[in-house]
Order: sequence, then structure tokens, then C-alpha cells
Amino acid sequence: MFKEFMGLPAHVLVVHAVVVFVPLLALVSIAYVALPRFRSRIDWALVLLAVTAPATAWVAVQSGAELTDVFTARGLQGPIVDQIAEHSRYGDLTFRYVLALAVAAIVLLVVTSGRPRVPKLPGWVTRVLSVVVIALAVVSLVYVALTGHTGAEAVWGNTL
Repeated sequence: MFKEFMGLPAHVLVVHAVVVFVPLLALVSIAYVALPRFRSRIDWALVLLAVTAPATAWVAVQSGAELTDVFTARGLQGPIVDQIAEHSRYGDLTFRYVLALAVAAIVLLVVTSGRPRVPKLPGWVTRVLSVVVIALAVVSLVYVALTGHTGAEAVWGNTL
């Protein structure tokens, strides 16, 4: 399903979306925590990115798995196999951290929304959620960078 798009490996195209949407989700999440005055202006962006970033990361993982299957079927051997495996592990972790960030950010948004149907929680809940969101944002940024770096090394490191 995620093998090709218009004759190109889908993974090569999808990773560009991940490199854009994951950092955007991380930065908007941090802004949501750090700038409470502007929460009502950026909440819509947070919701959109909380859906888009994990979705693109998931598609990247799936398309990467299909691309790895193609390489395996062609008998790819040598150190590149280990590089692809490392890249794949980082990609899986990136997806998991981005998904956790998206869920935590949405929960924080709901808790701080001030809507009458949302029960008023103690202040420490918001503080704890804020710390969790910032930590997951930083970890997501680190892992998207590690994933991208190992992928670039696997593709370009052997040809230079």
C-alpha cells in the first residue's frame, strides 16, 4: 500500500512531511505551554498538527518497512543493512514519541480549554502535563533528527 507513489518510493516522499510536521508540532506544543495568553489563537494549529504529525510518521514507518522489504528481496548485504536497521529503530521510536506528544498536547488543550463541560482540575495537573508536553516535544525533535541523520547516512554516506 505504501510502496510507490507515481513511480517513486513512497518513503522518500513521506519523510519530507515528517521532517516538517513533527518539528512544527513540537514547536507549537511548546508555544502552547509557554504562551498561555495566546492559547486561544494557536489551539487550532495544535489540533491539526497533533493529527497530522503522527499520521505522517506512521506512514513513513510503514513505507520504510516496505522499502526495506524491497531491498531484502534484492539481496542487499553489508554494513548498509545495519544502517537501515538503525534508521528503522529510530523511525519506530520517533513515531511513538510523536504519538505520545500529540496525545499529551491534546489532553493539555482540553484541560486548559475552560469549557464548562471540562471539570476543573487542580493546578498541579496542568503543570505536570506542561512538563510532559515539553519533554516529549524535545525528545520528538531529537528522534526526528536522529532518524533523518541515519537515513541520510544510509543513502548518501556510502556514495560520497
